Amino acid sequence: MKSALVLLFALVAFPAFGAAPMTTITVKITDQKGKPVEHADVIVRFKNNRSVSKFGRKTKLSWEMRTNMEGVAKILPIPQGTIQIQVIAKNYQTFGEDFEIYDEQKTVEIKLNPPQAQYSAH
Repeated sequence: MKSALVLLFALVAFPAFGAAPMTTITVKITDQKGKPVEHADVIVRFKNNRSVSKFGRKTKLSWEMRTNMEGVAKILPIPQGTIQIQVIAKNYQTFGEDFEIYDEQKTVEIKLNPPQAQYSAH
């Protein structure tokens, strides 16, 4: 009887034991003037890729999408933690940065820079 009560308490107190808290991310891409950048490639990688529930096996979590006409890309719920966002868009410098995200919903605003001038050492 005592072990049944302990098991019942464990199931009620920890319903998602082993499941990581999730976050929904919206990435908004603009240029330096605030104009939305459409059709930019957005690559999101979950960097904390070891899970207790998977007994230490490596799980690769990455998503690729494009921004819409408003410069927005929405990412389905992913585990909270360190997330790397990379943005590649024609006529702009490539952007890449790690973010610590521990909110249920998060909007990440990214301003892309124009390309650097080309130079040759020859």
